[in-house]
Amino acid sequence: MADRLKALAAKSGLRSWTLAGRELLPVVQGGMGVGISAGGLAGTVAGLGGIGTVSSVDLRRLHPDLMAKTAHLEAEPDAGPRIDAANLEALGREIGLARSLSGGRGLLAVNVMKALSAYAAQVRHALACGIDALVVGAGLPLDLPDLAKDHPKVALIPILSDARGVQLIVRKWEKKGRLPDAIVIEHPRLAGGHLGAAKVGDLHDPRFDFEVVLPQTQAFFKSAGIEGKIPLIAAGGVGTQEDIRRLQSLGATAVQLGTAFAVTTECDADPKFKQVLADARPEDLVEFTSVAGLPARAVRTKWLAKYMRLEPRLNAKVHKETECTMRFDCLAHCGLRDGTPGWGKFCIDKMLGHALSGQTEQGLFFRGAGKLPFGSEIRSVQELLQWLLGGLRPAPLTGVA
Repeated sequence: MADRLKALAAKSGLRSWTLAGRELLPVVQGGMGVGISAGGLAGTVAGLGGIGTVSSVDLRRLHPDLMAKTAHLEAEPDAGPRIDAANLEALGREIGLARSLSGGRGLLAVNVMKALSAYAAQVRHALACGIDALVVGAGLPLDLPDLAKDHPKVALIPILSDARGVQLIVRKWEKKGRLPDAIVIEHPRLAGGHLGAAKVGDLHDPRFDFEVVLPQTQAFFKSAGIEGKIPLIAAGGVGTQEDIRRLQSLGATAVQLGTAFAVTTECDADPKFKQVLADARPEDLVEFTSVAGLPARAVRTKWLAKYMRLEPRLNAKVHKETECTMRFDCLAHCGLRDGTPGWGKFCIDKMLGHALSGQTEQGLFFRGAGKLPFGSEIRSVQELLQWLLGGLRPAPLTGVA
């Protein structure tokens, strides 16, 4: 099937590309936590010739034995290290699952948020597990070349949103003797989850438009003498073959999708999670400031609507907690724990965990702003790739108009 998809893309006039010595489809599955894109989804995407991405965040939630060892931890002084160790073990398991499903095809990546307190440990563990690529967003990964210096064959891919950020990363990494192997250009107005803008009011800034940032970045590459050396991956709002063709004409090499893969049958989340995303209309989406201090986009569920009503009052009573209520300290800087004014005031790990397990009234359901290829239908990864690369729409599901 991987060869058939490659042929389908070529027939449609879409260019394949090479990363880490592998010829790939021009489609990347984005990293989605907590537990949304784990070994099952990533391995399936890679097995069909694309890049499949495991999100490193709190993967123990997918492993009952690891949760049994850690979910009860409360006042123990070593609770944090024990939870971190469980998550590293889960990360290794998910990488192994993805590798077995991929069958050596495509490319496997791990996405690690720079904002995580365990960022460096998770990067090192992914490298030790033999991952093909590391993708880092939610902050500038200026130290990623240092962390990966003993693994020169692993592709390093930062997530950025404008040409200024690209220039900064390239200049800083050049001093360390390394260039990014690719760069994800994520559009804050279109993507889901944590977004690459300073505040919610900046999400619609035209400097983030692909028609602006892709040509500006290519012009910078040319002036810096590195033209053609760093592929660009456009992320946000992609849903058709025409979208991929347009972005490739603007200078992108490949595209990245998150939500469209989150609603596939192979996604690692509960079916109810997928249906919440698939059923959401444009008016159901809301933008707010996360506890990580970053703008975010999600479905306006009953819990999120209530939280946003209470948010002004919660921020008016800002105070620093003595310790993380989950004994986890998942974020290096947390608006709830640290009492940071203007940042979110809820436990993001707990709310994302509720979403993963399909608790529709309590969870935080991150979602991109774009229209989904199959509406409210939950389809397979293969069907999604056939649509994106060849415009082949599957027959309607039984009982679905």
